Amino acid sequence: MSTFGTLFRVTTYGESHCKSVGCIVDGVPPGMELTEADIQPQMTRRRPGQSALSTPRDEKDLVQIQSGTEYGVTLGTPIGMLVRNEDQRPKDYSEMDIYPRPSHADWTYLQKYGVKARSGGGRSSARETIGRVAAGAIAEKYLRLSHNIEIVAFVSSVGPIHLFDPEADPTSDPAFHSLLSTITREKVDSFLPVRCPDAVASAKMADLIAEYRDKKDSIGGTVTCVIRNVPAGLGEPCFDKIEAKLAHAMLSIPATKGFEVGSGFKGTEIPGSKHNDMFIPHPTKPLSLATATNYSGGIQGGITNGENIYFKVAFKSPATISIAQQTASYTGEPGTLEAKGRHDPSVVPRAIPIVEAMAALVVMDMVLQQQSREATREMLGRAARLVPELSRAEEKAAVEGAEKILEAVEKA
Repeated sequence: MSTFGTLFRVTTYGESHCKSVGCIVDGVPPGMELTEADIQPQMTRRRPGQSALSTPRDEKDLVQIQSGTEYGVTLGTPIGMLVRNEDQRPKDYSEMDIYPRPSHADWTYLQKYGVKARSGGGRSSARETIGRVAAGAIAEKYLRLSHNIEIVAFVSSVGPIHLFDPEADPTSDPAFHSLLSTITREKVDSFLPVRCPDAVASAKMADLIAEYRDKKDSIGGTVTCVIRNVPAGLGEPCFDKIEAKLAHAMLSIPATKGFEVGSGFKGTEIPGSKHNDMFIPHPTKPLSLATATNYSGGIQGGITNGENIYFKVAFKSPATISIAQQTASYTGEPGTLEAKGRHDPSVVPRAIPIVEAMAALVVMDMVLQQQSREATREMLGRAARLVPELSRAEEKAAVEGAEKILEAVEKA
């Protein structure tokens, strides 16, 4: 389906070369100031044509709010948002009428629906993520205003080039946690076009992407994301644990192939005596606890513990490349496909706002669910405070009633 979320629900629509793409967002709290200016920055970070290392497709991706606000304030009703496709070139994909692109969704979509988009990837194109980013920007604003929650993602590897030593465990490195606690989007964007927050690593990554671009090939990488100031208690056991929802969200992004939270796969190599997050008194919150290591990535038992949530998402090398490839036609005849069109040699630099948006959608949904739980609990608390008075009144009435019955019996 094309809908994500429980209380904060997002439905995206549109294909890569149709007239427009966008979304409907339901569950936005009323009374929040909201205009296109709140949404456009993330749309601009996601849009194509940002640099020589991305697709040259020229789209401004200007978002238009269609409903759900009046005079710049949310009404609590569904918010519709639209972005027009302006630089369409469906004729670039004529070869797709003969050959399904290797590792793309052409063949699987045809098997599922019996028909497929003839231009681009249709719904499997990263163009679909525009609606996610627009919705995520709304969620982020509410989370920032209500809880000061901050979400920042950055490129942590491209091909074999890593920001941190891949053989070591970065979660035990104080420099890694310092980065997670201090990194900002402004800092990340200062390392364009790659968005890896280290001058040396970023330059090497840029050179590697350019090398694959010039060879008409592609290369993958990873994105690391941190969510700060998350309140403790978010998450729904057992099947909607917050890391499960984050994994669902991240692996729904096109081209993703892996997800790990906290110490992730490296944590399997650390004995429990060292891996356990030991509790310590919270340094700034009285009568609260913190953890000494945060190997758990801010989540224990599927519920947030108040520490930074951090996770990593793996993106494969883009499937659409211009190198001639030996493949088979839809009828099974051998042939050669040399894809045309405009494609990213690596998706990770433009994936940053998409990862942030999906993280925001998950946290927003969990915040609303927890707020509803706390509100109902508070209502029960108010009712419980009235119970003793009601009980005494009922006891007095019962005693008086019994006395009257005894008097009537005696008189009889």
